Amino acid sequence: MPRLLGIEIPGDKRIEASLTYIYGIGPKTAKKVLERAHIDLNQRAKTLTPEQIGSIIHAITDEKIMIEGDLRRELQGNLKRLQAINCYRGIRHRRGLPVRGQRTQTNARTRKGPRKTVGIVRAKD
Repeated sequence: MPRLLGIEIPGDKRIEASLTYIYGIGPKTAKKVLERAHIDLNQRAKTLTPEQIGSIIHAITDEKIMIEGDLRRELQGNLKRLQAINCYRGIRHRRGLPVRGQRTQTNARTRKGPRKTVGIVRAKD
């Protein structure tokens, strides 16, 4: 398994698909990076030479693509900022509710979590 920028990528897959295992690199970005590095998209990741790995790393850093820790930190900072200024989206994030206008009376179970029963009081006989 080759290592790129500290991340293990699967060696048996095509390099185009293997690059998407890096957080922050999707199919389109992977294709752009490989074209910039002049590497065949159908080549297997385990067959890469050290020079090719270096050219991929160079292409990623030259494009200033945020990946892994830096990207996660950036996204976390954005959420903290929204919550700190008490905007609508920040409040929805804080409460664990859908942020982008979805309905919550029905559905939204993924975001709200399992149902909580409220207000059932049984009469004693």
